[in-house]
Amino acid sequence: MRNDAKWPNGARSAVILTVDFNDDLGIRTQAPAIEGREKSLSVWRYGAKRGVDRLLATLAEYDVPSSWFVPGQVVRTHRDLVELIDAGGHELGISGDACEDFDTLDLAQQQHAFDRGHAALAEALGRSPAGFRPFTGNWAPGFAAHLHARGITWTSTWHGDDLPYHHHDAPLIELPLHVELEDEPYFAFNLAPPVPVGQSRIASYREVLGNWTRDFEAFHRFGLCFVMRLHPEIIGTAGRIGVLRALLATMRARGDVWFATGAQAASWWRERCNANEPGHPVEIFERHRNTIV
Repeated sequence: MRNDAKWPNGARSAVILTVDFNDDLGIRTQAPAIEGREKSLSVWRYGAKRGVDRLLATLAEYDVPSSWFVPGQVVRTHRDLVELIDAGGHELGISGDACEDFDTLDLAQQQHAFDRGHAALAEALGRSPAGFRPFTGNWAPGFAAHLHARGITWTSTWHGDDLPYHHHDAPLIELPLHVELEDEPYFAFNLAPPVPVGQSRIASYREVLGNWTRDFEAFHRFGLCFVMRLHPEIIGTAGRIGVLRALLATMRARGDVWFATGAQAASWWRERCNANEPGHPVEIFERHRNTIV
């Protein structure tokens, strides 16, 4: 299937735009020393102030659905924006409660963080969300089963492929990421102090568009699933939103691209492919983990 994948309505490739809306919670987790540095924190608060509106307008212009991940604290502090995203026809998924680093939490703590975030979002939407992405870190053995029990059907956290796949320890579909299809590695920037330490500096908009366009063309050629990871405070600036607009225009010009939410793509993949191919990386990882537990 890898070289001749066919998606709904005869589309050659699939495109899923995902957005992490964390306000300033994520950088507080990454760099606790930033606490109290209001000038620095304002870089990440820009997303709620300007980025969300600008990103939603661009998605509406090109009639592209998207899947947003929000932690519970963002739901509580920016409920108006969460409701605006929902009203635009976009999907909302869980990202813990306060952008927790899952590597620092045991299973019970991970479950608690998820449940708090889940409760906040379900109450705001009036329905249970289907998608999950932790801000950072790996989930503990047994956590995938907890996600399934709470109604989660798909995640977008792992790497290891350019087509969706089944998780080994729960009936969840993974929509895998690629670092080069994210905005943060190119554009994350804070002048003083550099946060995080050793970060790269701002990339050329032309070169980033070139990278993303070449990646899309390759994914389209091979019939793959192009999953982007964006942030409203990064891609949503007045200049950078033009990079996304140009990319979406290129995608739309193809005419045979399926733009889907994560939930739609996961549902279609589950119906189409009921198991991973033999020797898939997730199966190898599970065997390796079982030998060291």
